[in-house]
Amino acid sequence: MVKRGYHHGNLRQALVDAALELIREKGPTGFTLSEAAKQAGVTPAAVYRHFEGREDLIAEAARQGYEIFADVMQYAYDKGQPSALAAFEATGRAYLAFARKYPGHYIAMFESGISVNRNPDLAQVAQRARDVLEKSARELSRHIPPEKRPPAAMFSAHIWALSHGVVELFARNSPGTQSPFPPEDLLETGIGIYLRGLGLIPPDS
Repeated sequence: MVKRGYHHGNLRQALVDAALELIREKGPTGFTLSEAAKQAGVTPAAVYRHFEGREDLIAEAARQGYEIFADVMQYAYDKGQPSALAAFEATGRAYLAFARKYPGHYIAMFESGISVNRNPDLAQVAQRARDVLEKSARELSRHIPPEKRPPAAMFSAHIWALSHGVVELFARNSPGTQSPFPPEDLLETGIGIYLRGLGLIPPDS
């Protein structure tokens, strides 16, 4: 492995990249700042010039993950247009794709115990990701009478929870949780059942 350090001109990013590798290998609590520094090719003392501690480093990895995640969700939403249903379903699939392609970021975001409110930048970009799914839910349910329409925030939270559950249980090789069905099929049918229950797609779709 090529050591990263001062000569690269971006020690802060080198440390984040090192942390992401260690998170993938050992989990968010399975490494020390010294290990991250060694991976980046610098002394442990150099880490503190950029981060207050390990949680601060993981929070930055999570922030960068949310930036990618929000972009992926927005791309999926745009690709599904002009169909509100296609856009909504695409955001669900994008969640699964993101977890598979960016496991280090995903773990930092959702499994590290780092709050999205740890700092304003993290909170803002996390909200941007949620806003994409909420916008998709709002447009899909627009034709439901207001008195019967679920709040878009609740609607989108249900789908987020469903997507997250499929990822956690069946898409990340968790021991003892193998499914006879591909995660994509589980997610698609789960979303379909939910949308039929709301009357958003016909029963025979």
